[in-house]
Amino acid sequence: MKALDDIDFHILRIFQQDAYVSIKDLAQKIDLSFTPTYERVKKLREEGYIKKYVALCDREKLGFGIMVYCNIVLKEQSKKALLNFERDIAKLPQVLEIYAISGNYDYMLKILAQDITDYNNFIVNKIAELPNIGQYHSFFVMKEVKNDPALPV
Repeated sequence: MKALDDIDFHILRIFQQDAYVSIKDLAQKIDLSFTPTYERVKKLREEGYIKKYVALCDREKLGFGIMVYCNIVLKEQSKKALLNFERDIAKLPQVLEIYAISGNYDYMLKILAQDITDYNNFIVNKIAELPNIGQYHSFFVMKEVKNDPALPV
């Protein structure tokens, strides 16, 4: 894998703003012809710099009125217990992100729910029912100050 150059970074910045930009339009923006632009994008995909293309949806318009960060402490810390938890929690579609973290907690989850009742039902019927859950602490997002998935490339 060779190092990225300025043109590659320019391509990545453009795609992070508009993943549906055509190769033709991209070529114009980076001042290259179609074929070398196509080859660069293909290389960026093959080498894993571009992982996938997604549409960013408005969670509130889709009925998810609250976003919660939930920190989890497991009862047991064995490799098997950690892997089992990770497998089980990753299956839940309300859980958008899962991070193994250091400090007083084992994991931090980013969870969406319709409202407080929906979140409570999720905690009681999904999280609390998972084996090995010791404690969980919820932090409700009051306001999104910045939510930008673009990486600073």
